[in-house]
Amino acid sequence: MKYISGLVIITLIMAAATSCRSTKTIQTAISKKDTAVTVPVVDHRADSMLYIRKIWDTIHQNNIKFNTFNAKIKVHFERSDGKNYDFTAYVKNIKDSVLWISVRAVLDFEVFRVKITPDSLIILDKTKKTAQLRSVQSLQEVIQIPLTFNDLQNLLVGNPIFLDSNINSYKKDDRYISLISMGTIFKHLLTVSKDDYTLQHSKLDDVDPIRARTADITYGDYQNKNGVQFSTYRKITVSEKQKLDVTMEYKQFDFNVDLNTSFSIPKNYKRN
Repeated sequence: MKYISGLVIITLIMAAATSCRSTKTIQTAISKKDTAVTVPVVDHRADSMLYIRKIWDTIHQNNIKFNTFNAKIKVHFERSDGKNYDFTAYVKNIKDSVLWISVRAVLDFEVFRVKITPDSLIILDKTKKTAQLRSVQSLQEVIQIPLTFNDLQNLLVGNPIFLDSNINSYKKDDRYISLISMGTIFKHLLTVSKDDYTLQHSKLDDVDPIRARTADITYGDYQNKNGVQFSTYRKITVSEKQKLDVTMEYKQFDFNVDLNTSFSIPKNYKRN
């Protein structure tokens, strides 16, 4: 059960290192003759960097901005040993302050209640009547991914995570644009729609080849609500020594409504 509680968190809540390099000025060669013929020297790298910067800026402009967020999420996850679990999660998020999560199993029975702040983590196990008090750093150790509180809320609302500005290259076709960035921890391949720049796919590969750690996130089933393009379907695959597949279907979601995130530990719960 302790392992499951750790996985519950990654299913729900699974800085730029450098600034973009400046573009070069396109040089012009001018003949000294009276006829003055102008011959442009095309700097393809400058064109590429301008294009990358445009895409980078547009992705950031399209980030979902909110004060509060709440959702009902149907979750399925499956481990590499074949074990799988289904549950419903109710999530409340006050931006940069608190994540409140209620995990419910069959017949709407509450199994876990979780509270996460930028520096703390509390997990109530309703079946065992226990309370686990941990730091956010301990969460990172459990899920083996250095997610910060900001990463967790971005993952929930559908904003990109671990997108470094050190972009090495890009590729595009008729439907999609992909940026490849190299951070201190992950190499990141981020794919967006060419039409509206909505996130389609995010693939993170550990820069340390010995670890062979990867995280793969797919976004789909977008709905427009009050001008916000929101992905109601996510599939997350995390693998290193073991593999975990997670599917998240958002059945309800709202932004910027009043939320009650009160959280208390019952007196009869054992703390560990």
